[in-house]
Amino acid sequence: MVFSKRIRDRVRNGEVTCSVRFWTCQRVRIGARYRVEDGEIEIDSVQPIGLPDITPMLARESGFLGVLDLLKVAKHGQGERIYLIRFHFIPPSTSARQKDR
Repeated sequence: MVFSKRIRDRVRNGEVTCSVRFWTCQRVRIGARYRVEDGEIEIDSVQPIGLPDITPMLARESGFLGVLDLLKVAKHGQGERIYLIRFHFIPPSTSARQKDR
């Protein structure tokens, strides 16, 4: 998963733990890990949602100023299905140790 540059630090420090994505189909799965710049994120849940579910609180929780700010970044391409992804960040030292097991 790719995150906007302005929220990457907040993903790494655990402040942002969810993302709203507009996709044509689900692209991540629960329990999977995806590389990001300085570590990995592990998917905790994936939930289909509707446009009315994107509230100002959810937008802020996702690292944006509000709903319009989130939509400017998230709504691009042809994806019409909306997913709420919850995740946690795994620092590189932790993810490397867990792979060695």
